[in-house]
Amino acid sequence: MSEQEQEENTNQDGESQDEALSAPPPMPADPRAVGIFQDIDEKKTEEIIYALTLYAADSAEPIEFYVSTNGGSATDMFAMYDYIRTLRGDIDICTYGLGKVMSAGVLLLACGTPGKRKIGKYCRVMIHSVIGGNVGALHDLENEMQEIQKIQDMYIEALCADTKFTKKKLKDMISKNVNVYLSAEEAVKYGIADVIV
Repeated sequence: MSEQEQEENTNQDGESQDEALSAPPPMPADPRAVGIFQDIDEKKTEEIIYALTLYAADSAEPIEFYVSTNGGSATDMFAMYDYIRTLRGDIDICTYGLGKVMSAGVLLLACGTPGKRKIGKYCRVMIHSVIGGNVGALHDLENEMQEIQKIQDMYIEALCADTKFTKKKLKDMISKNVNVYLSAEEAVKYGIADVIV
């Protein structure tokens, strides 16, 4: 390509027309949004809590929290859940379920500010019993089983507190020992989300 053709194919920012067409649109200076688009783990939890802390210190404007996950660590889920609940009194946390909201992700979608929890029409929601595993001496395994039961009970209590589930209904669903899938409509019916988008 000649220099003249290159100049004609370049915009005022020095980008070629091809680059300008494929570049994503510029992000707003302060989108006040965070999201989980992977399994929930310690690193991602640290990033989310850090971002939420910065946004909360900046202003009381609403924060958008996008959730699309297969689930992950229950302890990391509870860390985010507890922190979001502390913010909710002062700041609206607007949650959005997109694509898949499964396992630990269900509680994170549900813990948004009531009335501000949205879910995509084709989002898949899945609830199941807590999963754990360990090897070792019998007394260690018994101890681990007791701890897994405690985590399951905490999950049920927390999900019931932020949704329309009763403990009996949720325990019945989980006791099937299978993954229980819900449509967006069912997620709204049970109060996991408020609005389908």
